[in-house]
Amino acid sequence: MPEGDYVEHKSSLRFAETVEILVDTIEKVGMNVFAKIDHAAGARDVGMHLLPSVVLIYGHARGGTPVMQAAPAAALDLPLRVLIRETERGETVIQSGSSYHVSCVAVRALDHQLGVAARRDRPANGDHARRRAPAFGRSSSCGFMCPLY
Repeated sequence: MPEGDYVEHKSSLRFAETVEILVDTIEKVGMNVFAKIDHAAGARDVGMHLLPSVVLIYGHARGGTPVMQAAPAAALDLPLRVLIRETERGETVIQSGSSYHVSCVAVRALDHQLGVAARRDRPANGDHARRRAPAFGRSSSCGFMCPLY
């Protein structure tokens, strides 16, 4: 993944604590942790070394389904993933893919669907009663209506 395609944060906690807190937080906000992939354990299994590195795969159908209904290709980026890894200096780093692209594509599709629905549901008897579909967010550098930018 090119460097600009992810977001990185340094954790003030040790590796294991960071993983534990992220799992707890994901579950507390009502999402599911579908998988916990321990890349360092996988490396050990084949006789190789890798610094501690875990990927959490998480999400919830209530949030992902409407996005995929609006933009089926968003399924390529869902469920969400977060990487927790330890650096050579012993720092714990949290990295996740930028949701910028998924947000842009999904919101553009949702905006289009709402616009179609608003035109379909528009009363035929008078301009004053016309409903307009809301536009989400502001225009961004990706050319779509993005809620984050």
